[in-house]
Amino acid sequence: MLLCISTTVFADSGDSVNTTIIRNGIGLGSAIAVTISWSRNKSILLAVIHGILSWFYVIYYAAVRENE
Repeated sequence: MLLCISTTVFADSGDSVNTTIIRNGIGLGSAIAVTISWSRNKSILLAVIHGILSWFYVIYYAAVRENE
């Protein structure tokens, strides 16, 4: 969320990369994080929090998960 706010504040109006990131919505990291979180915890609140953390949560999950 902080990244989106700082990108909006500091973005140059001619820079199409920053506006594309904000306009397209949820990213791949967020989708993966929400899916992993929901399958483990079955909690909407945790899924939202992990979706915000996105790739940080995905990397954390990959590092600490137990082999099934």
